[in-house]
Amino acid sequence: MSLLLEPITLRDLTLPNRAWLAPMCGYSADDGLPNDWHLVHLGARAAGGFGLVMTEATAVVPEGRISPQDTGIWNDEQTAGWKRIVDFVHARGARIGIQLAHAGRKASTFRPWAPEQGSVPVADGGWPTVGPSAHPYPGFATPAEMTAEQVADVPEHFAAAARRAREAGFDTVEVHAAHGYLLHQFLSPLANLRADGYGESAEARSRLVEETVGAVRSAWPDELPVLVRLSATDWLDGGLEVDDVASVAGRLGTLGADLVDVSTGGVAPAHITVGPGYQVPHARRVREVSGLPVSAVGLISEPVQAEQILVEGSADAVMIGREALRDPHWPLRAAHTLRDKIGTVPVDAGVGVQPQYSRAQWR
Repeated sequence: MSLLLEPITLRDLTLPNRAWLAPMCGYSADDGLPNDWHLVHLGARAAGGFGLVMTEATAVVPEGRISPQDTGIWNDEQTAGWKRIVDFVHARGARIGIQLAHAGRKASTFRPWAPEQGSVPVADGGWPTVGPSAHPYPGFATPAEMTAEQVADVPEHFAAAARRAREAGFDTVEVHAAHGYLLHQFLSPLANLRADGYGESAEARSRLVEETVGAVRSAWPDELPVLVRLSATDWLDGGLEVDDVASVAGRLGTLGADLVDVSTGGVAPAHITVGPGYQVPHARRVREVSGLPVSAVGLISEPVQAEQILVEGSADAVMIGREALRDPHWPLRAAHTLRDKIGTVPVDAGVGVQPQYSRAQWR
């Protein structure tokens, strides 16, 4: 039996395997509403055997979108749009999570393939941005420093989105506190220059993410897990380092976080030497220090590589990103390579892993 294809249980939620679809922005929504593109994209990966299918970064408020084409979950129409997708994924035998996000000073930007880059002008459908300080991400518009009242509203925005996510039927929520978005901006001394209770020390800088995770945990059913994505290092002098973030993760665990999705970087441009599994050592360190389960992500492409990450104790699950864009049936290929079978978790529809693809497994 391969560890990659064994189930894992977080609280009362059992996921059929440890090969999970990483959250990746599709920049294809209109007014935050998921559509047929999202149904087909996420549904195909569920049919392909991923145990957990994660949505892209989904904004908790309109001004929290990375781009005007990002998905959201701040109104009833979006909640209903997500429910259709959730139901389809469940009928494929997979579990589904939603990544809740606010982009802060990195909001209102052109999507990657647009001819323009940087911040979208208000006249062209953009909006003014906010952040912990009036300090811009290089090349983007300068954000307004958030008032104390605006900061205090953030946890409830995330909690309200979590309640909507449960209405839509999601199995888990992930608080996005990585990649240079709002909660990471508060955590990092490179973006947070405040002199109040949210920025005057490392403990103060972690206050907002702690309050947000606590609010989401209170709004989310006790029997279902809450995940948190953290950037384990800023890759820059004077920025966050892995032991700083691991300590934050440990405190989030006491507030009810059940797993840390460990990534790196994003708060400011940095030179990063990348290679297969280049972020895995950071996941291992967060796991060791915090005592929490973790997922690893970052150029994990081969089934044997993913299996070794789990066997050596560097992570409890792997997030597959770019490779899942190339191969929506990556877990089925992994089952063939590892000569194993993907397990099933009973679902209301009684379907389980898709019988149409059963011959893709190891036989």
